[in-house]
Amino acid sequence: MAALTRAPRDPHRAARAGSPRGRSLPGWRWAVLLVAAVYFLVPLAGALRFAGFSAFGGVIDQPGFTAALWLSVRLAVVTTAITLLLMVPTTIYVHLRLPRLRRVLDSVTILPIVIPPVVLIIGVLRVSKAAPALQSSPYLLALEYVVLAMPFAYRSIDAGLRALDLKTLTEAAGSLGAGWTATLLRVILPNLTTALLSATVLTVALVLGEYTMATLDLFTTFPVWIVTNDQVSAQGSVAASLLALFVTWLVLLLITLAGSRYSRRRGGGEVTLFTAAAPQTIGN
Repeated sequence: MAALTRAPRDPHRAARAGSPRGRSLPGWRWAVLLVAAVYFLVPLAGALRFAGFSAFGGVIDQPGFTAALWLSVRLAVVTTAITLLLMVPTTIYVHLRLPRLRRVLDSVTILPIVIPPVVLIIGVLRVSKAAPALQSSPYLLALEYVVLAMPFAYRSIDAGLRALDLKTLTEAAGSLGAGWTATLLRVILPNLTTALLSATVLTVALVLGEYTMATLDLFTTFPVWIVTNDQVSAQGSVAASLLALFVTWLVLLLITLAGSRYSRRRGGGEVTLFTAAAPQTIGN
């Protein structure tokens, strides 16, 4: 019987095949990217040509510009903090202790997308009549934005938790003497960096672009200021819209870079379990 022999593999060839340079995108993917680039960049170029570069300097000097932009930034920070503080422990607890409630939580968190924002804001205004100080505060918007951001934040965190063996991690941390707080801060959250980053990006983008609730609440956020300024100067409004888009991109880029740098500093594919004496590292 003839023996079958296998030719030795060329490690350099395998490395080239697995490297990004050894792989090339198919032609249809380049076509899709080109169509998407034309779809997004041509309107931006047209708006920039209509507004002109000189309009950007005039927009910054417009009354109310700085106050509206600063209000939107503050609301984005407060909304993101409240959303993560509420959704992260809740989602983790449901995954660990109440897995049967996942479907219920999925249904509950999708309601802000199903219910129109006008209905939500009317309900919030009626409830907030009992607290006049809260009703007159712009941070009432932050609470409303938490409701709007809940579907996106929950699904990002839920996807991150589904990718982890959460029960094994918590049991291992508990066997090494870590309490619930230490397990959450030192074991679970470092492995949820990508999910938390996604939730943060989606929440910030939602707050910086939301118009309906802000205008019904009679608060001048940056999107409301853009629409109001459109009645004064069309070129200034277009320039303000482009500036808002660039500011949003910049904020999201900074968040992404900060999260990526933190992930690289943590070491990527390692799970660190802390004991009372010294940390122990378990590779994935």
